[in-house]
Amino acid sequence: MGMVMVKCPQTGHAISTGIKTDRESFRRSPVFFARSRCLICHTDHSWFAREAWVDEPSARALRRSAGSLA
Repeated sequence: MGMVMVKCPQTGHAISTGIKTDRESFRRSPVFFARSRCLICHTDHSWFAREAWVDEPSARALRRSAGSLA
């Protein structure tokens, strides 16, 4: 499981949408539009699912360890 993330258009930083899911479930979900409150710039950002990604800590750790083996 991971958190759906989007990029803050003001700062360029990744922000959490508060939606928890896994990559496969998110990939299979219908296209949708949502809003999330940005804790960095204190603004509500509107976004489409195609602009978002799932940040899964376990997948990030695997990519990092795979990169250290190369």
